[in-house]
Amino acid sequence: MVIVRQLAEFVARSSFADLTDRARLQLRIRILDALGCALGALDADPVRRVREFVTAYDDFGPATLIGGGHAAPDRATLLNGALVRYLDFNDSYLAPNETCHPSDNLGAVLAAADAARADGRTLLTALGVAYQVQCRLSDAAPVRDRGFDHVTHLAYSATAGASRALGLDAARTANAIAISGTALNALRVTRTGALSHWKGLAAPFAATHAMQAALLAERGITGPEEVFEGNKGFMQVISGPFTIDWGTEDLERVNSTILKRYNAEIHSQTAIQAMLDLQQRHGFRAVDIERVDVEIFGVAHRIIGGGEEGDKLSVVTKEDADHSLPYLLAVALLDGAVGPEQYVPERIRRADVQTLLRRIVVRPNAEYSQRFPAEMPVHIAVTLTDGRVFEEEQREYEGFTTRPMPWDVAAAKFVALGSRLVDGALLAEISGAVRELDHIQVAELTRLLGRAGMPGRHTAYHAA
Repeated sequence: MVIVRQLAEFVARSSFADLTDRARLQLRIRILDALGCALGALDADPVRRVREFVTAYDDFGPATLIGGGHAAPDRATLLNGALVRYLDFNDSYLAPNETCHPSDNLGAVLAAADAARADGRTLLTALGVAYQVQCRLSDAAPVRDRGFDHVTHLAYSATAGASRALGLDAARTANAIAISGTALNALRVTRTGALSHWKGLAAPFAATHAMQAALLAERGITGPEEVFEGNKGFMQVISGPFTIDWGTEDLERVNSTILKRYNAEIHSQTAIQAMLDLQQRHGFRAVDIERVDVEIFGVAHRIIGGGEEGDKLSVVTKEDADHSLPYLLAVALLDGAVGPEQYVPERIRRADVQTLLRRIVVRPNAEYSQRFPAEMPVHIAVTLTDGRVFEEEQREYEGFTTRPMPWDVAAAKFVALGSRLVDGALLAEISGAVRELDHIQVAELTRLLGRAGMPGRHTAYHAA
């Protein structure tokens, strides 16, 4: 049996009963976390432009748009996925050679379940499938070192999740995955050099076309069945050979994903926590800092520390800022927090942070690299102008696999993100629906999300 058929059989036979109680809870927490990110981004300028595109030609369809309106499932996937992803505050999964954001699958799975009039158990199952597929591909078939982006794996995971939510059989699911996997191969240039809006929109775009593949396969369109192992297929051209026994896979990978405590790139989380703890313990001021030396694991240095993916001292836009460890540590020292407010254009350009970030030096540490991804270790040394030196070493933060974020902390994050634009009573209803998702219809949740509404004015709050 070709690999895509093995994968499709796994997708089609998956059921709510395959989810352990722990996996069900973690999926609900991640949905709540992702929806908080979405509500917090309702007035983001790039997302507003996506909404204008989605609704430009029609506003009718079976899938609900977060913030109001309806659309075809693929268009709903684009907007809802963009809302989840834009703040760069959603969950992550760390494999030795790949990092991804599994909640990038939610836009497609939610739209498919909404359009299919599915129940919450189907949504949870389909999302569990998508998480499993993306995380296992990150483990076994990383693509970053070959110049491709982690979004490439969404071609398989989002299609698998959407197919399961739509109730496709194994044959149609295989064709959907074959179509999507052949067509969607994202380049890593998305996250190197000067960063653009595409950093936050690449995943929603891929998920949109994954949804289209599922809808085409539902109607009998076929795809290349040797998409993985065939001549010029995924293994030969992109990933190299790998093996996953889809016949023995479960739906537990969600338990190995992590949540962000700070609104910053995932590899920065422990470093930000260490910096804030160090400052709180010793009480020094940012203006008294002569130099900050940071030792961190290699992946963090490579992506956000000034390694091979570009200079991180030239910070102009939101996209630059949330992928610059010097900026993140500098603004944390100055403001005592790293949230959406730290990406307002005026904040990014201010002289205090622009000056301080250039005093922060980031270096890779070989020992820390060996401990990753089981840990996210960092060592920070702050040298003051009077010669005093304060040091801090940490290996994890709340939200990491070894310190999972409990429901009440995730709920507090959800409220903090959503309360600026959404009524508190409605936030409580949405949170309650997510908590009871395995006992309600998906439409009950999406109806609430549609009521969130767009604010009366479109600020430049998150604009680049």
